[in-house]
Parts: sequence; C-alpha cells; structure tokens
Amino acid sequence: MGVVYDELLRFKQKGCTVGWRLKAHASVLEKHLNDGEKVLYAFYAQKNDSITDIITTCAVALTNKRLIIGRKRLLFGYHFISITPDMFNDLTVHAGIIWSKVYIDTIKEVVKLSNISKKAVTEIETEITEYMMREKKKYPPREKKD
Repeated sequence: MGVVYDELLRFKQKGCTVGWRLKAHASVLEKHLNDGEKVLYAFYAQKNDSITDIITTCAVALTNKRLIIGRKRLLFGYHFISITPDMFNDLTVHAGIIWSKVYIDTIKEVVKLSNISKKAVTEIETEITEYMMREKKKYPPREKKD
C-alpha cells in the first residue's frame, strides 16, 4: 500500500464520511507525488456540491509542497488537481446536521467537497488552513493590476 492510501485508512477510522474505491483514488495521487514530496494529511470526500450524489469520491492529500486532489474514473483515466499555496485563496466550511461541505477557493476555481462527516470537517479545516497560512508567508505579496 502507498502512503496516501494508509492516510486515507487512518481518516476512515475517525468517522463515517462516504467514500468508495479509496485504493484506486489514492493511486492517482501516488502517481503525481514528486521527489521530496511528503504526505502530511489525507482525507476523502465527494467532489461535488450535492449531499445526494455519493458516487464521485475523490482523495485529497496535503503534502509539504501543495494540496492535491485525485479521482480515478470507473473505466479509464482519472482527474487530478494540484493547488499550490500561492494559488490558494480561502476555505469555507458548511456544517449540516450530519454531513458537511468544504469549499476550497483558488485563483481559478472553487473546489467543492461534500458528504464529509461533521466530526471530521473541523480537523480538515485546521490542517489545510494552518498549512496554507504557514506556506503563504514564504511567497511575496502580489501586486495589484490596475
């Protein structure tokens, strides 16, 4: 098993977040780990905005260089997103009675993750936000274009 898959199993033990085919999704992330890149935290969720759509599971990993999101397609191919700290804008949490949602706002898009256990969403927010705040200090501020 890979490092990402081991982290996903650790996350699975913490709550009842909906997720399928974790090993396949983790393999997408493992394929895109660069030399010297270490997985700090990983979780899974549905990559959509709907609490009724439970078949679009993706794996999310926070590494020492970036946030990566991968989803293995059922028959062939996969989807992969890489968010570097300089592209990260904001993170929003919507907590419901049972399920929660996390919105990761980047310069180009908003990544929507849903069907996350209410117990796990606080940990996810803390891990991502603290990492991004720490890493963003390393980048010079952007100049505004008029």
